[in-house]
Amino acid sequence: GSPARRAFAVVTGSVRIVQSGADGGQIICCFAARGESFGIAALFNGERQSGDALAAQPCEIASWSQAQLLALIEASPRIAINLIGSLGQCLLESHNRVRELATQRCEQRIAHTLLRLAGQAGCGGESHRAISIPLRRRDVAETAGTTLHTASRALAAWEKCGLLATREQHLMIHDMPALTRIAHGGDN
Repeated sequence: GSPARRAFAVVTGSVRIVQSGADGGQIICCFAARGESFGIAALFNGERQSGDALAAQPCEIASWSQAQLLALIEASPRIAINLIGSLGQCLLESHNRVRELATQRCEQRIAHTLLRLAGQAGCGGESHRAISIPLRRRDVAETAGTTLHTASRALAAWEKCGLLATREQHLMIHDMPALTRIAHGGDN
């Protein structure tokens, strides 16, 4: 809720963007990984920040004031094109998450969350991907819009059947196609 005075980009590491309600409830709006920006929309629409940025792991952050960012855009219009693409991607993800919350079971939303994170900050092949952002089960629950109990139960079941593994807050997906089937409403 603080006034938007700067825009940011993650140089190394990752950041959780967290939004808290008046009732103390909290969600993770998104994660920003290396090379991704945040806080740009609020800077240009005169609004307050809609969430708090919290380091998910040690990170370096670059930041620009509105005047500095406008000067960069004037010097290189490609920056504006990249920012528009970034904002468009953020809007698309927000729409998808609202649809998921309104229409999908918790397990599907959890699977979609893991697939998004694997696409955003994953390394590996088509069937196996390691998510480089440290994830607590609470992070998965808050991102998927479910309870810690439900997220823990789903992740434990998926670990037991070999779909994924967690080690020191890092998640390795062993079967991307199976996780994709779960996300789309099929059984594992």
